[in-house]
Amino acid sequence: MRSLSARFHILLLVLLAAAPAAAQDATLPYATTLVPTGEERLDRELAEASQLRALAGEAPVDAFGLIARAEAEPRRLEEVLRAEGWWGGRVEITLAGMPLGTPGLAERLAAAPPGEVRVEVRVIPGTRYTLRNIALRPAEQADAPTVAALGTPGGIARGDPASAGPVLDAEAALIERLRREGHPLAAIADREVIVDHEAQAMDVTWTVSPGPRASFATPEVEGETRVNRALLDRVAGRMTGEPYSPARLERGRRDLMALGAFDGVRARAGTRLDQAGRLPVTFTVNDRPRNAAGITLAYETVYGPSGRVFYERRNVFGNAELLRLEAEVSRLGTGGGTADTNWRIAASFRRPALLDGRTSLVADAALVRERLEAYDRDAFVATVLLERPFGDRWLLRAGPTFETGRIGRDGNLEPYTLAGLVFGGRYDDTDSLLDPRRGIRADANVIPYADLAEGGGFVRALGTFRTYFDVTGDGGSVIALRGTLGSLLGADGSVPLDKRFYAGGGGSVRGYPYQGIGPRDAQNRPLGGSSLVEGSVELRQRVSGPIGVVGFVDAGAVGQSEAPDFGDVRVGAGLGLRYGTAIGPLRLDVAVPMSRLPGDPGYGVYVGLGQSF
Repeated sequence: MRSLSARFHILLLVLLAAAPAAAQDATLPYATTLVPTGEERLDRELAEASQLRALAGEAPVDAFGLIARAEAEPRRLEEVLRAEGWWGGRVEITLAGMPLGTPGLAERLAAAPPGEVRVEVRVIPGTRYTLRNIALRPAEQADAPTVAALGTPGGIARGDPASAGPVLDAEAALIERLRREGHPLAAIADREVIVDHEAQAMDVTWTVSPGPRASFATPEVEGETRVNRALLDRVAGRMTGEPYSPARLERGRRDLMALGAFDGVRARAGTRLDQAGRLPVTFTVNDRPRNAAGITLAYETVYGPSGRVFYERRNVFGNAELLRLEAEVSRLGTGGGTADTNWRIAASFRRPALLDGRTSLVADAALVRERLEAYDRDAFVATVLLERPFGDRWLLRAGPTFETGRIGRDGNLEPYTLAGLVFGGRYDDTDSLLDPRRGIRADANVIPYADLAEGGGFVRALGTFRTYFDVTGDGGSVIALRGTLGSLLGADGSVPLDKRFYAGGGGSVRGYPYQGIGPRDAQNRPLGGSSLVEGSVELRQRVSGPIGVVGFVDAGAVGQSEAPDFGDVRVGAGLGLRYGTAIGPLRLDVAVPMSRLPGDPGYGVYVGLGQSF
């Protein structure tokens, strides 16, 4: 008995060990060939849809499984044919040279010599059908005038290929157009597609239900938030009673995001009108963390290490306020010396949604110590501005500014005190903050100053214009242009050195040292000027994926008169690398001065986040 039991266990182990091998031997390796149709796009779509190709390595099968897979293939590929307009096409498949349906096909495949089974898929598209009749009809008679005003759907026309994609795109465009025209509940009640195989044509008729025009009901704001509900209702409620449009709904969402208190804001329109015939809207908000802090460290070969730390407190008093405290130090010296160290300690407070709910109060104050080639300065600076957007592109600002301290050279610092009034504005219709590819961005400030210590005054005006051209239409090649003009009006020799104009360095004319362009004194130090003119042109070319290159030319001049002086323009040129990230491109630029001055370096290297302008 013991011997019989041992033999049984041995036999069982042998069978279990052999079972996987037998199962493995039952699988039938195969290789699939799709015979080209002569239509490159169609061949690509067919290859992506083929399950015979996709599953050959991932899911091995035996002969019966291969036949089942091959029998399911025509249905998938015929869907691709019809989607591309070949409504009369057919698919033929052979396995090891034998067509599907061959008697005893599975046994023949299993008995074939070892090796891959040749699977050939031949698609015969036939004639591509065309669109013949395209029509719209109203779901109800009352909708007839609105539907008639739509005309012919855009994007398709009689004689076009009878492809599914353009037809569906035209349908979506119809709905989008109706919504832009104030019909929030617009829908396609029915899509009737008739394929005439004899005429090799297709007719499409949409039954359109525009729904009524509507205005916005008073929006609701929901979500766990510490922001004052009255403030949220005031900001969101500005759209109450306005005609419905997707653009206005998105602007309402952006208005809430602009408060700065939320990580995200989601807008959801109702699916039916309320009793007053208005469209309900709900915004769902999600608070940002109340506290944030950060640190930045850097090193310059000429000036040594630098660093910056900041702390932010959000929604300080419950009205989406933002308090930011910041300290930075630079030019610590390569040898450990601190005589030329610069530092700045600043506080900024922002209170949004004042007055009409769109005006923000922005207050800044800073203690500054600067030791630069052009001047030395110790100062306290404070500014209080009111900012208000107008539409989606304009922002205007105004408010008082005050500055007092000491400024001079070589340790001889003289006291000064200035009071001014800021008038400024910004226009921006670009498509990205850090990596714009199209649009215009302009910014200007005019500040009349009164010299409270010496008497008199002057006006400092500075404006910058930038524009971007997407040459290829896909962001692959972009031309960027920048121009800057500045002028001191009514200035005399008493204008503090920091209010004069300087050029050179990153963000100005690359290749030259910071403040290195313009009039100089007998010791070759920058004096600054009463006018500034700068210009830049960049060609930004994407090379592969996130990698791009840039060629650029910068130019600038600083003059002694109020009017821009083009008599001593300095030019810098160079190349750069870009690496795209989720928050903007990383930038590395190398520039050389085309007309060096005594003591200027032979090149400049600039690293940053975002494009140079």
